Amino acid sequence: MEGMNGMTTAAGTAAHDGVTGAALSAAGLHREYGRGAAAVRALRGVSVAFAPGTFTAVMGPSGSGKTTLLHCLAGMDRPTRGTVRWGGTEVSGLPERRLAELRRTRVGFVFQAFNLMPAMTVAQNVELPGRLAGRPPERARVGEALARVGLAGRERHRPGQLSGGQQQRVAIARALVSRPEVLFADEPTGALDRATGLEILGLLRAGVDTDGQTCVMVTHDPVAAGYADRVLLLADGLLVDELTRPTAAQVGERLSRLGG
Repeated sequence: MEGMNGMTTAAGTAAHDGVTGAALSAAGLHREYGRGAAAVRALRGVSVAFAPGTFTAVMGPSGSGKTTLLHCLAGMDRPTRGTVRWGGTEVSGLPERRLAELRRTRVGFVFQAFNLMPAMTVAQNVELPGRLAGRPPERARVGEALARVGLAGRERHRPGQLSGGQQQRVAIARALVSRPEVLFADEPTGALDRATGLEILGLLRAGVDTDGQTCVMVTHDPVAAGYADRVLLLADGLLVDELTRPTAAQVGERLSRLGG
């Protein structure tokens, strides 16, 4: 796989090197919607690996395939062809029931929409995925997760009593309470003001630096991407380039070359 400068990217090297020790990897991912001449090829042979304890931002112009890639990596969508592995487990071909079980225990999700249940308390929202899985987290663990995101003492509040930034913190606590190996974030700051968004990015960064978590984040914001260890750039369903520890200016310049 070649980047925009004609050099083989590190992502391609890792993906074709057996992804030894990777927390997450994909090989030859294709995702098509529809059939025949009307088919949309959202992903066209993407191969990439993510080392444990790293923070990766996925970027690209609208329609580049970045959200589709995230959903395939997270087991929320099935690739048309290709494989996804979480550690040594291939998940792309698992039955839905088994895949759902693994999703609840091994990965966490944070989205632009907070997806909180308005009639439930903060603590109940954090507990909900575990309860659905038949393994509700201990109360102490819920309190610990909320304390980590700065919401200690808010357990009995309802989402409507919180600001947007606080609701996103609840969503992060919900994702972290099961202590997942990989955290997926889809535009996690998209609905927040700049200052609050930077606080949320700091929490994601801390999960990587403090707990060795692996984080994969889709974003359109070069400033958000600046919190990542590397940035993957997609265009037309292809992984076309990657940047390591880039500045926001470098990300913005590269995106502009892609038409983002």
